Amino acid sequence: MKSIVSVKRLTKLYGKKGSQTLVLDNISFDIRAGEFVGIMGPSGAGKSTLLNIMSTIDAPTSGHVTIGEQVITKMSERELSDFRRHELGFIFQDFNLLDSLNVKDNILLPLALDRQKVSEMEKRLKDVTTILGIDHLLTRFPVDISIGQKQRVAAARAIITQPQLVFADEPTGSLDSKSATELLQYLSKLNEQEQTTIAMVTHDAFTASYCHRIFFIKDGVIFSELVRRNSRKEFFQTIIDMQATIGGGINHDVI
Repeated sequence: MKSIVSVKRLTKLYGKKGSQTLVLDNISFDIRAGEFVGIMGPSGAGKSTLLNIMSTIDAPTSGHVTIGEQVITKMSERELSDFRRHELGFIFQDFNLLDSLNVKDNILLPLALDRQKVSEMEKRLKDVTTILGIDHLLTRFPVDISIGQKQRVAAARAIITQPQLVFADEPTGSLDSKSATELLQYLSKLNEQEQTTIAMVTHDAFTASYCHRIFFIKDGVIFSELVRRNSRKEFFQTIIDMQATIGGGINHDVI
């Protein structure tokens, strides 16, 4: 299966010359199309910085990121804005839903801004809300739904544009165990049924156990890589063992 993301010799420095902090140190890896990949490691290891560079939010000090056929680290701000809108989806911990819009309009907002045909918008809406189990919430407003439902609405908005790649930054961080499990099951369903590629940062071994492959980052480099070969429960224990080796992370009982 071909790579959808290629990270080559990525380095990130913060600060001014003479007092710089090395956050990412010459990192290279690929993500194949259709994978569900996790990025883990202790606080300050560089996980979110890596995700931000991969998702065009930040720029590296050196190195390149290619998504599909596009070298995003060589794009202009205008090109990045268009690429981000059409090719990428984002799921963040704080949802970023608009309280003045109902669930339906929140989900459809990216398509409305892109002036898609109403018939196409309605078709995609039905598809994503069915997958995420929120088709009964369309007329309700963010204030009237649970935190777990808000996160699924945010996920629907992220995938309704049919992006090549979805980035998720601690998507279960604000959720209780039941809501987190539901979201992860829906993301897995999206990954399996739609072949949507997902790259997710998490501290949590339970959340990470839904991934196919995990990169562990420590001190700005890839310390280790785990691939799920057996059951999710066995993978969960392997992740916990790796966390104990490198430090950091939180764990819940696997379901």
